[in-house]
Amino acid sequence: MLRTHIERFGTTADGRLFRSERGKPIQPSTWWRVHSNVRTMTLTPEQLATPLMKRPYDYPHAGITWRLNSGVPAADVAKWAGHSVEVLSRIYAGCMAGMDEVWISRMSAALHFEAGAAGQDVKSRPAAGGTSRGHTGAA
Repeated sequence: MLRTHIERFGTTADGRLFRSERGKPIQPSTWWRVHSNVRTMTLTPEQLATPLMKRPYDYPHAGITWRLNSGVPAADVAKWAGHSVEVLSRIYAGCMAGMDEVWISRMSAALHFEAGAAGQDVKSRPAAGGTSRGHTGAA
Protein backbone atom coordinates (compact mmCIF):
# COMPACT_ATOMS: atom_id res chain seq x y z
CA MET A 1 0.00 0.00 0.00
CA LEU A 2 2.84 2.37 0.86
CA ARG A 3 4.62 1.66 -2.43
CA THR A 4 1.41 2.31 -4.35
CA HIS A 5 0.99 5.64 -2.55
CA ILE A 6 4.56 6.67 -3.37
CA GLU A 7 4.19 5.62 -7.00
CA ARG A 8 0.95 7.59 -7.32
CA PHE A 9 1.78 10.72 -5.31
CA GLY A 10 5.56 10.68 -4.87
CA THR A 11 7.22 12.44 -1.96
CA THR A 12 8.16 16.02 -1.22
CA ALA A 13 11.70 17.27 -1.84
CA ASP A 14 12.48 16.63 1.84
CA GLY A 15 11.01 13.09 1.71
CA ARG A 16 7.62 13.60 3.35
CA LEU A 17 4.92 11.20 2.20
CA PHE A 18 1.91 13.31 3.05
CA ARG A 19 1.30 16.98 2.34
CA SER A 20 -1.57 19.38 1.96
CA GLU A 21 -3.29 20.02 -1.37
CA ARG A 22 -0.87 22.93 -1.86
CA GLY A 23 2.20 20.80 -1.13
CA LYS A 24 2.72 22.22 2.36
CA PRO A 25 3.21 20.24 5.59
CA ILE A 26 -0.01 18.96 7.09
CA GLN A 27 -0.93 20.90 10.21
CA PRO A 28 -1.32 19.04 13.53
CA SER A 29 -4.96 20.15 13.77
CA THR A 30 -5.65 18.40 10.45
CA TRP A 31 -3.99 15.18 11.63
CA TRP A 32 -6.09 15.25 14.81
CA ARG A 33 -9.33 15.94 12.90
CA VAL A 34 -8.70 13.07 10.47
CA HIS A 35 -7.66 10.77 13.32
CA SER A 36 -10.83 11.59 15.26
CA ASN A 37 -13.03 10.93 12.22
CA VAL A 38 -11.30 7.63 11.43
CA ARG A 39 -11.55 6.48 15.05
CA THR A 40 -15.27 7.29 15.14
CA MET A 41 -15.92 5.48 11.85
CA THR A 42 -13.95 2.33 12.67
CA LEU A 43 -14.47 1.54 16.35
CA THR A 44 -17.57 0.15 18.01
CA PRO A 45 -19.35 2.29 20.64
CA GLU A 46 -17.85 0.03 23.33
CA GLN A 47 -14.34 0.53 21.93
CA LEU A 48 -14.86 4.30 21.64
CA ALA A 49 -15.48 4.39 25.39
CA THR A 50 -11.98 2.96 25.99
CA PRO A 51 -8.56 4.53 25.47
CA LEU A 52 -8.07 2.38 22.35
CA MET A 53 -6.40 4.49 19.63
CA LYS A 54 -7.13 7.77 21.43
CA ARG A 55 -3.96 9.30 19.97
CA PRO A 56 -2.07 8.58 16.74
CA TYR A 57 0.80 7.41 18.96
CA ASP A 58 -1.48 4.53 20.01
CA TYR A 59 -1.47 2.90 16.56
CA PRO A 60 1.66 0.83 17.13
CA HIS A 61 0.13 -0.35 20.41
CA ALA A 62 -3.15 -1.16 18.67
CA GLY A 63 -1.26 -3.18 16.06
CA ILE A 64 0.58 -5.14 18.72
CA THR A 65 -2.62 -5.77 20.66
CA TRP A 66 -4.39 -6.88 17.47
CA ARG A 67 -1.61 -9.35 16.66
CA LEU A 68 -1.65 -10.78 20.18
CA ASN A 69 -5.47 -11.06 20.18
CA SER A 70 -5.27 -12.78 16.78
CA GLY A 71 -3.12 -15.51 18.28
CA VAL A 72 0.24 -14.54 16.76
CA PRO A 73 2.95 -16.02 19.03
CA ALA A 74 4.35 -13.49 21.50
CA ALA A 75 7.91 -14.13 20.29
CA ASP A 76 6.94 -13.05 16.75
CA VAL A 77 5.01 -10.01 17.94
CA ALA A 78 7.93 -8.97 20.16
CA LYS A 79 10.34 -9.25 17.24
CA TRP A 80 8.09 -7.11 15.00
CA ALA A 81 7.64 -4.55 17.79
CA GLY A 82 11.34 -4.37 18.58
CA HIS A 83 10.77 -5.65 22.13
CA SER A 84 11.91 -8.67 24.08
CA VAL A 85 9.16 -11.14 25.02
CA GLU A 86 9.67 -10.04 28.64
CA VAL A 87 9.00 -6.36 27.80
CA LEU A 88 6.08 -7.31 25.55
CA SER A 89 4.54 -9.40 28.33
CA ARG A 90 4.96 -6.64 30.90
CA ILE A 91 3.48 -3.91 28.70
CA TYR A 92 0.67 -5.90 27.07
CA ALA A 93 -0.24 -8.34 29.87
CA GLY A 94 -3.74 -6.84 30.20
CA CYS A 95 -4.53 -6.37 26.53
CA MET A 96 -6.20 -9.73 26.07
CA ALA A 97 -9.47 -8.62 27.70
CA GLY A 98 -12.58 -10.41 26.53
CA MET A 99 -10.66 -13.39 25.14
CA ASP A 100 -11.52 -15.94 27.85
CA GLU A 101 -13.99 -17.85 25.67
CA VAL A 102 -11.44 -18.05 22.85
CA TRP A 103 -8.76 -19.48 25.13
CA ILE A 104 -11.17 -21.92 26.78
CA SER A 105 -12.32 -23.09 23.35
CA ARG A 106 -8.73 -23.58 22.17
CA MET A 107 -7.78 -25.48 25.32
CA SER A 108 -10.88 -27.65 24.98
CA ALA A 109 -10.07 -28.38 21.33
CA ALA A 110 -6.51 -29.33 22.31
CA LEU A 111 -7.81 -31.68 25.01
CA HIS A 112 -10.20 -33.29 22.53
CA PHE A 113 -7.40 -33.71 20.00
CA GLU A 114 -5.04 -35.24 22.58
CA ALA A 115 -7.71 -37.60 23.89
CA GLY A 116 -8.75 -38.61 20.37
CA ALA A 117 -5.14 -39.23 19.37
CA ALA A 118 -4.70 -41.45 22.44
CA GLY A 119 -7.88 -43.41 21.60
CA GLN A 120 -9.73 -42.28 24.72
CA ASP A 121 -13.40 -41.44 24.98
CA VAL A 122 -13.27 -37.66 25.39
CA LYS A 123 -16.68 -37.33 27.07
CA SER A 124 -15.80 -39.76 29.85
CA ARG A 125 -12.35 -38.30 30.45
CA PRO A 126 -12.27 -35.83 33.37
CA ALA A 127 -10.91 -32.45 32.46
CA ALA A 128 -8.54 -30.34 34.53
CA GLY A 129 -10.38 -29.27 37.64
CA GLY A 130 -11.81 -32.74 38.19
CA THR A 131 -15.23 -32.54 36.53
CA SER A 132 -16.41 -33.68 33.14
CA ARG A 133 -16.61 -31.51 30.03
CA GLY A 134 -14.10 -28.98 31.36
CA HIS A 135 -16.50 -27.32 33.83
CA THR A 136 -15.00 -26.56 37.23
CA GLY A 137 -18.29 -25.72 38.86
CA ALA A 138 -17.19 -22.12 39.42
CA ALA A 139 -19.62 -19.41 38.41
